[in-house]
Amino acid sequence: MKRLAALVALAREGTVSAAATALGCGQPTVSHHLRRLEEETGAVLVQHVGRGVRLTPDGARLAARGEEILGLLRRAEAELDTMTTLAAGHVRLAAFPSACSTIVPRLLSTLADTAPGLTFDIVEVEPPEAAALLRSGQVDVAITFAYSGQHFDDDVTVEHLGWDALHLVEPSRSVGGTIAEGRASGEREATGLRPEELRRFSDDRWIAGCERCRTGLLDLCASVGIEPDIGFASDDVVAVQALVAAGFGVTLLSALALAGHRNPGVVTHSVVGAGRELHVATYGAPPRPAAVEEVVQTLLGLSWIA
Repeated sequence: MKRLAALVALAREGTVSAAATALGCGQPTVSHHLRRLEEETGAVLVQHVGRGVRLTPDGARLAARGEEILGLLRRAEAELDTMTTLAAGHVRLAAFPSACSTIVPRLLSTLADTAPGLTFDIVEVEPPEAAALLRSGQVDVAITFAYSGQHFDDDVTVEHLGWDALHLVEPSRSVGGTIAEGRASGEREATGLRPEELRRFSDDRWIAGCERCRTGLLDLCASVGIEPDIGFASDDVVAVQALVAAGFGVTLLSALALAGHRNPGVVTHSVVGAGRELHVATYGAPPRPAAVEEVVQTLLGLSWIA
């Protein structure tokens, strides 16, 4: 780049002396760079005319390209500088549905104050798909969750964000069948259901969520000796709550899912000790690009314990 800059300066200034002044160096240095550039390219770039020099046609063509190359380099340096100082930057973020409606808005609101130059692409996917997008380089950061026994491969770095408690969700009034209002008392509403109290719902139909959440439901029920009769399954928490409100069954939903949408026709009871761990995930090991690191640290600095 220094040799190319010497040639461009000579083309612009007209003399070696003026080129040296423009570059802030001595004439011998400019002459050295020009000689080395000729050796490396195998072309005659400069002709000596009396006490002066002029560019050959090859030299003029290379100087014109050199102007473009050095301009692109300056542009790249400026763009990189703005990204590393967070004056600008673009982050591709993946998050599961209930995080998109709860965590992501709070994250962006915080970053609007601390790093207003950042822009985002946001994609809504479940954790396994988010991990695949991280590996393929299609996203930079993912907000994920995992139930006990679930984990990611070692190439994905996960850091703890908080705990997302599980709640039993049942109709708010009796609608027939085995579901009856008041099976979980007001006291249980305040203190939460013990896991073994889920046996009260062993004869009910259950509504399951996504495959990852269904595993959490089955494991929790198995731990207290229940084999749930799953009559419906849906990834849509709005639809799941509507089914519960209509008396088609009971379900387990996380606090984040209920914070994103709460059907007035249901009542909820937290299940003591039951929940899923929230994570922020990136691909590979740190260090991370400045914009990505800012997003990760902002997430880690906020409380997501639900």
